[in-house]
Amino acid sequence: MTSQTMDAQINMDETHQENELSEFRRCAETHEVLNQATPLENYNVYSADPALKHWFCLFSQSLIANKDIDINESICLEYGAKVGQELQQAGFLANKFTPEFQSHDRYGYRIDQINYHPAYHQLMTTAIKYGHHVLPWQSNYSNANLIRATIAYLHTQADPGSGCPLTMTFAAVPTLKKQPNIAAEWLPKVYAQQYDPDNKPYFMKKGVTIGMAMTEKQGGSDVRANTTIAKPLNKGGSGQPYELVGHKWFCSAPMSDAFLVLAQSQSGLSCFLLPRWRPDGEKNQFYIQRLKNKMGNLSNASSEVEFRGAFAWMIGEEGRGVNAIIDMVSLTRFDCIMGSAALMRQGLAQAIHYARQRQAFGRLLVDQPLMMNVLADLAVESEAALALGMRLAFALDQPDDVEQQLFIRLVTAIGKYWVCKRAVQHTYETMECIGGMGIVEETIMPRLYREAPVNAIWEGSGNIQCLDILRAINKQPKVLDVFLHIVSQAKGCDLRFDLMLKKLKSQLKEAQHSEFCARSVVEQMAILLQASLLLQHGKTYVADAFLKSRLTEGHHQYGTLPYGVEAKRIIENALYIKD
Repeated sequence: MTSQTMDAQINMDETHQENELSEFRRCAETHEVLNQATPLENYNVYSADPALKHWFCLFSQSLIANKDIDINESICLEYGAKVGQELQQAGFLANKFTPEFQSHDRYGYRIDQINYHPAYHQLMTTAIKYGHHVLPWQSNYSNANLIRATIAYLHTQADPGSGCPLTMTFAAVPTLKKQPNIAAEWLPKVYAQQYDPDNKPYFMKKGVTIGMAMTEKQGGSDVRANTTIAKPLNKGGSGQPYELVGHKWFCSAPMSDAFLVLAQSQSGLSCFLLPRWRPDGEKNQFYIQRLKNKMGNLSNASSEVEFRGAFAWMIGEEGRGVNAIIDMVSLTRFDCIMGSAALMRQGLAQAIHYARQRQAFGRLLVDQPLMMNVLADLAVESEAALALGMRLAFALDQPDDVEQQLFIRLVTAIGKYWVCKRAVQHTYETMECIGGMGIVEETIMPRLYREAPVNAIWEGSGNIQCLDILRAINKQPKVLDVFLHIVSQAKGCDLRFDLMLKKLKSQLKEAQHSEFCARSVVEQMAILLQASLLLQHGKTYVADAFLKSRLTEGHHQYGTLPYGVEAKRIIENALYIKD
């Protein structure tokens, strides 16, 4: 063989080897990305939610006698667009880059600074601009609480954590109003729709936020066990300055400009407003010990703090601290209801969006009977939770109606107990609908799941709510009469409802074991209220599915709707996104 022939043969062999290697490498490209859902993003969260639109418009129109007056739905549409776009992305960033505590500056001065990612400030700025924290106190809208509840419901779907300081600022207003001299100085800054995150005295700011520091190690929900001591700086009494010494196991949103706190004064447990900076411009003796390492609510800083002679003003009557904060607690519990309903809604939207694109065994998930049952069941629960929350907002918009105020007294605790508990299993089930991707941190689902127990525990756990309901009924029996009257407005619409109502009335008469059986009774009260709302004002096919499942003994897990419900129709009307 000549050298030329040999060279040619070698070249042929090398070319063949390269071709084989190229083919091998091509085969090593193991897959194309197929059968994956697109992210649920860049959409209007309000207009995509027919249930929210329905309940907002229903109750808003009921409040406004002149049907030609705008019910301000445009505000909800605007905020829904922001949540589905830039605030959604901000929510991911604010939860990925969580708050950091900086005790001292570079020169050694104690500053007690919490540093947040810019996305957190973006969330706060937008929410405050739209009046999340103040709308019912500042606007002349007849449906201001409904608008605000809708904004809060939408905002939570972007980020629940930033909702905490917004809620506390909103809920602090009735307590601050109890002390006119303090209200005159602070409320104009609370009402301002400007967010200022700088660590500087309140009197140098146009807008402020308010936090809370109630809980101590030894007491938890039993705030009367608090040991923080308050001593007057001069004569003492309402509106007067005090010094506080003690420790708080939970201080929410520690970068707030002031905090409502409870401490023991000479006449007993009293309420105080403690500013982060003293009126003389000096840093207050308010020291952050550490940030809580929580499982959820990560974008929001929660902390342990110490008061070492911290300056504060007494709010309300001395020794009547619980009475001073009771309105605040009621409103923060209301926001827990709306927040849990919002978590359900976000999880449901994610699950339906995924099931409409993902195929298994030759069919889309959304078209498979068993998945259809699960999704429809989740949709029914989500709407029932929303309906309860919006009914409370409707009552809040009628402050001069005695019956509505009695309704709020009882139903806030009922809803806080039931809706917040239902959210935990609900968010898990929506995660399971998505499968393996549902537990991946790049999706929103793990965040929803970690967040779900928070509202059930904060602002009084389940047992506290049940005991509060019993206390209200025993102390003020009229609240139960009002509740039964409002729920009974659906009587005669459905035999199943009538039978359960009769059963509940019978149980309520058996008071000897009331505390032991309180959870069972409260559960029935919640379900009956939801059933009543759906029967009177909801879509027939949603109400039918709710009654067939929730008013029987067989409903234990989601996805156990009985045969015959209009599951496909429920799902189709649960999430609407324009192409």
